[in-house]
Amino acid sequence: MRFEKIPGQEVLKARLCQRIADGRIPHAQLFVGPEGSAALSLARAYAQYVQCTQRQAQDACGQCASCHKHLKLIHPDLHFVFPVTTTEKIKSKPSSQDFMGEWRQFLHQYPYGNLSDWLASIGADNKNGLIPIEESRQILQKLSLTSYESRYKILLIWLPETMNIASANALLKILEEPPPFTLFLLASQDEKQLLSTIQSRVQILRITSFLPEEIQQYLQNQATCSLPQAEEIAHLAEGNLREALRLAQETEEGSFAIFRDWLRLIYTQNLSELVQTADQLGSLRKDLQKQFLHYGLRTFRELLLVLGGGETLLRVGESQRNFVEGLAKVVKPGVLENLYTLFNEALFHLERNANAKILFLDLGLRLIPLLKA
Repeated sequence: MRFEKIPGQEVLKARLCQRIADGRIPHAQLFVGPEGSAALSLARAYAQYVQCTQRQAQDACGQCASCHKHLKLIHPDLHFVFPVTTTEKIKSKPSSQDFMGEWRQFLHQYPYGNLSDWLASIGADNKNGLIPIEESRQILQKLSLTSYESRYKILLIWLPETMNIASANALLKILEEPPPFTLFLLASQDEKQLLSTIQSRVQILRITSFLPEEIQQYLQNQATCSLPQAEEIAHLAEGNLREALRLAQETEEGSFAIFRDWLRLIYTQNLSELVQTADQLGSLRKDLQKQFLHYGLRTFRELLLVLGGGETLLRVGESQRNFVEGLAKVVKPGVLENLYTLFNEALFHLERNANAKILFLDLGLRLIPLLKA
């Protein structure tokens, strides 16, 4: 990935390139940014820039043999470590090497994806991913080898906060005594979950969320969105490019229709169909279940605008607007906080593998008195 493919972050890109030009290349850097930020993408672009044989002042050339291998994610001196788990394919002692084919496909398809996207792509969407101690042993083996083509061997670790204590301590030892001409690039969403001793041995680069105009332009260029669509999605995504791309791909009317019909069942207290809908929602993939709950939270945010007299600030289609304005006649302002709380609690329990069918039925039943208040 080249820097030019990443929206925004121009100051940081220039600083990274200048450090290399000045010969100041830290042996360990931690790219930290929230979900949907450019943390992983910047780490990848930096790795390509370091190993480019004809690098330009502000970016990799994109034409040399090294750049072509980076594009295909097959450079022999670029190694990846990322969270894994057991699957139908790998039933015990999984490692990053076992999933390299899936990982390359994932990065091409979801350059700003999150852990849930990754686990779903390997058929493990109902499991938790982690970087086990066995991975640290493989890291030592990889880094003990002489580099093949580049001056530097690069190890890129995605979500190092998913390391267990044993693997984190093993990484710490490697960082304390790094092999010569070896660079460690860590891409994290929360450095506070890392050992403080690891934090102290890396140079931390903080990545901010994307600006709305950066997301808007990216969607128009990459996702063939119209200007009104891109503006609306950029507003809803709140700086999260992963969320913006998801919104661009999903059929918004479909999500709206499911949520609208579900709320109508709740309001009319149609318990038999509410049970059936809970079963249907509970049978969806976990990422789609979370998508449904996030859609509900966005609807409540739009509802808050209407209740506060901010109808002109709504960024939704006509049918959604009519629904939200109708909902404002039913829902009292005092219950909005409770609605937010219930949906956030549902997301919390869903992340911790609660029974989804029971969760959605319970959520629906608990919404009845709030919509009827």
